[in-house]
Amino acid sequence: MSKFADLGLKEPISKALVDLGYETPTVIQEKAIPQILSSTEDLKAFAQTGTGKTAAFSLPIVELADDQDNSTQAIILSPTRELAVQIGKNIEDFSKYLPKLKVATVYGGANIEQQIRQLKKGAQIVIGTPGRTVDLIRRRALKLGNVKWLVLDEADEMLNMGFKEELDKVLDATPETKQTLLFSATFPREVEAIARNYMHNPVEVTSGQKNQGSDNVTHEYYLVSERSRYPALKRIADINPNIYAIVFCRTRRETQEVADKLIQDGYNADSLHGDLSQAQRDSVMDKFRKKNIQMLVATDVAARGLDVDNLTHVINHKLPDQIENYNHRSGRTGRAGNKGISVVLVNRKERGKLNPIERILKKKFIENSIPTGKEICEKQLFHLIDRVENSEVNTSEIDSYLPNIYDKLKDFSREELIQKFVSLEFNSFLSYYENAPDLNKMSNDRERGGSRNGRMPSENMTRFFINLGRKDRLNPAKLMGLINEQGINNNVEIGAIDILDTFSFFEIDKNFESQTLDAFSSNSPEFNGRRVNIEITKERKGGGRRRGGNGGGSRRRNGDNNASGGFGRSRNNSNKKSFPKNDNNKSRNSRRPRRR
Repeated sequence: MSKFADLGLKEPISKALVDLGYETPTVIQEKAIPQILSSTEDLKAFAQTGTGKTAAFSLPIVELADDQDNSTQAIILSPTRELAVQIGKNIEDFSKYLPKLKVATVYGGANIEQQIRQLKKGAQIVIGTPGRTVDLIRRRALKLGNVKWLVLDEADEMLNMGFKEELDKVLDATPETKQTLLFSATFPREVEAIARNYMHNPVEVTSGQKNQGSDNVTHEYYLVSERSRYPALKRIADINPNIYAIVFCRTRRETQEVADKLIQDGYNADSLHGDLSQAQRDSVMDKFRKKNIQMLVATDVAARGLDVDNLTHVINHKLPDQIENYNHRSGRTGRAGNKGISVVLVNRKERGKLNPIERILKKKFIENSIPTGKEICEKQLFHLIDRVENSEVNTSEIDSYLPNIYDKLKDFSREELIQKFVSLEFNSFLSYYENAPDLNKMSNDRERGGSRNGRMPSENMTRFFINLGRKDRLNPAKLMGLINEQGINNNVEIGAIDILDTFSFFEIDKNFESQTLDAFSSNSPEFNGRRVNIEITKERKGGGRRRGGNGGGSRRRNGDNNASGGFGRSRNNSNKKSFPKNDNNKSRNSRRPRRR
């Protein structure tokens, strides 16, 4: 394999690459860079996510650009702000020993007047999102008449995001003599159409086979029900103590809901989606890159272009609507020669959607069982012991305290000290997963039908009917608030909740059955002007419930919170404690042990 020094790049660029630690080009770089340097032919390049596409097109442009000419010579289009910023930063790094070569990055959500001033000063290389680029062309601030290179990076995603009209306008503003460089991780029909319409006999280079997944990524799936999907996500995180992952969701709303639940449950998590401001997005990404966030919950669009090293997992909370996007998602991990795992949570109906993905990837998904509470506790316990074993002791900082410590602990044997230490650090985790249900059985029972109303009856719960539903603007959080307001008992456990159109169901610990009835009867509560009535649902002969129905249920038991809003009172709430924060662990007070 060749070295970067063998590719014909001038000395200032080679020096910058040495500073960055770049020695050996990837396959796509080894093929694309000499082709662009030696030919003016259009180029159609396929490369999997994480294989170094940015350097493949930007290094030859930096090499060939005339830094004595201040006009824009290269326009690079990117589907998202994050990817545009990342490309701009990379090119600045590559050209740091070429002080006269100027780079400008333009995108929506930032001050356009400031971008216009930057362009007026001159920028030989401009990176932009399609919408902002067209806006600047319309304002005559960005002039592309002298462009020699047009790069369409992640062309498939730009089309998925509906930027075809903007692409047409940018292409129309560039001269016919330009060299068009099209880079993409997948080549659906729409991208092939762009190649046919806007490129002239393009040369094609590939890294691997088209649309095939990276060899460094293992693909796994867990069979879940809707009820167990979120608890399964948490257990996957808990069985991997050093997890550093992106969790993909399909919608902005789902993204925010999953992130909020993870944060409430004590995980180092945050969200990234289109409803966030640029400042918020930058803040989240800064924390994620510093690993102050272990799990970033994101939409496909927001996560495009995230160049984050050493991700251990990509988790698909839901499969993407377009199967090509799975390749983009899974390509976030297993980068730069590292190994990665792509996880999919699917129910039985969704299982068939994995087949076409397997055909594209030319790989099989491995089915895994959702970890049990015992398996998680064992993994976490020995992770703790490994951390203790490998920790460095700086006696100079604690010497003054040691005599008193030794004196206080002198009556304990070695075995007793170890037992106390493990109990102090680990009892919270054991308590959290004590009597935790088998989610694999829950998923199977749910899919096979379960009880008449789609839910397995709870042995220690009483199910109540309430005369309020969605039409009364009731949701699980408001229902839990209504129950808590009745002052039933501080330790009452609220179980499954089903919200229907005109009425709903909820479960209460059987030990508080009569207290619940008495409280609602004596308090005569109202909700949005309606008198609230509750009654116990009765079993019908032959099984099932007298009152029943399907709804968005949520359970708050055994530590597997699956709430769509708010959290109820825990049976052991009085024993819960806050956990301190530190620089690497921003855990919140929650119903689970702190994450490390």
